[in-house]
Amino acid sequence: MVDYHAANNQSLYSAGGQQTYMEQENDWDRDLLLDPAWEKQQRKTFTAWCNSHLRKAGTQIENIEEDFRDGLKLMLLLEVISGERLPKPERGKMRVHKINNVNKALDFIASKGVKLVSIGAEEIVDGNAKMTLGMIWTIILRFAIQDISVEETSAKEGLLLWCQRKTAPYKNVNVQNFHISWKDGLAFNALIHRHRPELIDYDKLRKDDPVTNLNNAFEVAERYLDIPKMLDAEDIVNTARPDEKAIMTYVSSFYHAFSGAQKAETAANRICKVLAVNQENEHLMEDYEKLASDLLEWIRRTIPWLENRAPEKTMTEMQQKLEDFRDYRRVHKPPKVQEKCQLEINFNTLQTKLRLSNRPAFMPSEGRMVSDINGAWHKLEGAEKGYEEWLLNEIRRLERLDHLAEKFRQKAAIHESWTDGKEAMLTQKDYETASLSEIKALLKKHEAFESDLAAHQDRVEQIAAIAQELNELDYYDSPSVNARCQKICEQWDALGSLTQSRRESLERTEKQLESIDELYLEYAKRAAPFNNWMEGAMEDLQDMFIVHNIEEIQGLITAHDQFKSTLPEANKEREAIQAIQAEVQKIAQYNGIKLAGNNPYTTITPQSIDKKWEKVQQLVPQRDQALQEELARQQSNDHLRRQFANQANMIGPWIQNKMAEIGRISIEMNGTLEDQLTHLRQYEQSIIEYKPNIDQLEGDHQLIQEALIFDNKYTAYTMEHLRVGWEQLLTTIARTINEIENQILTRDAKGISQEQLHEYRTSFNHFDKKRTGIMDSDDFQALLISTGNSLGDAEFARIMGIVDPNNSGAVTFQAFIDFMSRETTDTDTADQVIASFKILAGDKNYITAEELRRELPPDQAEYCIARMAPYTGPDAVQGALDYMSFSTALYGESDL
Repeated sequence: MVDYHAANNQSLYSAGGQQTYMEQENDWDRDLLLDPAWEKQQRKTFTAWCNSHLRKAGTQIENIEEDFRDGLKLMLLLEVISGERLPKPERGKMRVHKINNVNKALDFIASKGVKLVSIGAEEIVDGNAKMTLGMIWTIILRFAIQDISVEETSAKEGLLLWCQRKTAPYKNVNVQNFHISWKDGLAFNALIHRHRPELIDYDKLRKDDPVTNLNNAFEVAERYLDIPKMLDAEDIVNTARPDEKAIMTYVSSFYHAFSGAQKAETAANRICKVLAVNQENEHLMEDYEKLASDLLEWIRRTIPWLENRAPEKTMTEMQQKLEDFRDYRRVHKPPKVQEKCQLEINFNTLQTKLRLSNRPAFMPSEGRMVSDINGAWHKLEGAEKGYEEWLLNEIRRLERLDHLAEKFRQKAAIHESWTDGKEAMLTQKDYETASLSEIKALLKKHEAFESDLAAHQDRVEQIAAIAQELNELDYYDSPSVNARCQKICEQWDALGSLTQSRRESLERTEKQLESIDELYLEYAKRAAPFNNWMEGAMEDLQDMFIVHNIEEIQGLITAHDQFKSTLPEANKEREAIQAIQAEVQKIAQYNGIKLAGNNPYTTITPQSIDKKWEKVQQLVPQRDQALQEELARQQSNDHLRRQFANQANMIGPWIQNKMAEIGRISIEMNGTLEDQLTHLRQYEQSIIEYKPNIDQLEGDHQLIQEALIFDNKYTAYTMEHLRVGWEQLLTTIARTINEIENQILTRDAKGISQEQLHEYRTSFNHFDKKRTGIMDSDDFQALLISTGNSLGDAEFARIMGIVDPNNSGAVTFQAFIDFMSRETTDTDTADQVIASFKILAGDKNYITAEELRRELPPDQAEYCIARMAPYTGPDAVQGALDYMSFSTALYGESDL
């Protein structure tokens, strides 16, 4: 007897190294191969399977080993299942005719790549049951199971994977094989329910009632799915291990019955995937548009504020402006810097996703391009530049104006106090009734007044000069200053005229006057200048001063020390003046002269001189104290300068070094992209952790500004430069991280290996002569040639249009790897999406909303319905939608 087991195993393999239909049975299979229960199951199953096909030809078999003996129904079966014509059978009844017919059938099977070992026509003609079952199993394998393919697995493995996928969501079902996994009948019911849920109430089935479960599945399959009953429930339940071949044959019928639904599901999955990508991209586009609009609107509102250079009238108002600017730099601008950086990152990520999904590049609406935002930002920084310096200069100007205005008021008040009553004195007619001595006295007194008047000329000129400087510096109260100065000048001119007139009057009567008291005259002449000197000294000692560094205050201290050195000589002059008055008293007493009141030539008394001298003596130490306090303040300011400089001189180089290190990291190839990304994120965290040093420096800078310090010789770094450097550092590390993330996206989507990325990076770095991570078109052309691309001018122009769509003349590493991988990547195309919709539409050129809602998830179905245009073709019906133009529009080849 022929060993069916050996023959059956040999038939599992096709000739010429072709695909294996089935794995060989294990040792346990061999032990049970001749199990009568198995043979019974195979006989029933194979018979039902053959009849499911033979009925198409209007016939059937009753006994599988008897009805195939003459070869006629065997040849008919092969014609039905293959769709091909076999050679014409022989109609004779002799054994040789039967053998010839069976051989024709076996030859046809062999022509399909099946190698039949130990199965001959004689065994079939003789009605050998096991050989006949083996032959039918070979036919089932070749025509019902071989072509099953699921995710790169085929035949038995593909069919098993399909069963596992379909039954995975169902409780109490765990398909691991084609024998005991099906004994309780739940797997059969799950397969039916998965594809036709209305036919099975799965929740009512019980695992402990396998016969009911099996019969339910067999009856439903036969009645509604046109799958004949190929198994008996009792045989399966009562067999320790049901026959694998019988189960596989029956399950393959389910696979073929549901294959149409499988195609529809695959098509729906592809469409869902494409729509999900499109929905995500549209969401990213909307986010970009909103963020860009908000940022541009903020810039539009901010620029006029920064460009406004209209000065305020008072120090308080200007200092409030400075504080508002500080809030802008510390509070308002940093989040906008992050928004701008995030906007660029989102834009780059979106473009990468679009490239990876074979979509057209995103073009923001007019005025919202990244270049537009960069241009607006450049204008913002242009408006911001110099604004802080202007504020500080304005504060300094207003401080100077306040000082000058106060000085003007002090000098004007002193002058006005001196001129009070002078016009009345100069216009009196006392000389008309005076005696000769009185006339002479009046003349001498007038000469003393002229001396005093001349001494006051310098003060009037100072007042006029201060008023002129206030006008030139645009002092807000210049009208009142000018009015007061004009009044003083007019009064001064009037005093000059009156003085000249009175002198002329006195000189006309001088010939009649001979008696003059020389001592009074000498006293008056010496006392007036000395008195004026003391008044000037008191004015200087009380004068306000403004200095901005230690050298200036030390200069004032030196000048004050020089003034103090003149005090002994001034005291001698005072004593000499007092000695003249004492001499007058001595002579008057000696000669018995009765003095008529005070010195007629001056109002300056010895008592007033002593009082003013005492005042000067009091003001000198007060001035000493004020100068020393200012010296201490300037020393404190110098400390603030050094404190800021020490910190700035460390932070400035630190920022520069970090920028250089980021540039180096971005072009080196140490480790995988994930390693580089982890390293960069750690690097970014270390930079963020450095932020307290920047905050501390901002605090030191604010102390310097509050102290009105305008220069710092200890450092070349300004707070403005360091702010810009810090913002650039944060932006650069964020952009570098985003570039690595996009490279990971590209690598994963394109299937690029780490070795390929390393090769791409090595080639790119070699031709990146400037080590900037960006190369010009000439270097890029040399790189392409080095990779084996033969480039003409037209081809290179086409490639540049891909890698540099904005015509910037520069190519990034990301654009380079996108180009190198895009030609070989398996991506969804418009044709693939159209083919998927065609399956869902049942081969129609249009699809309906009802079909979309039936085949797709609700949100994606509504997404398609809202965007699909009505179909207007010749076979259009009510509600028909044009899925072809919609699919094409997804890939940017036409407008929606």
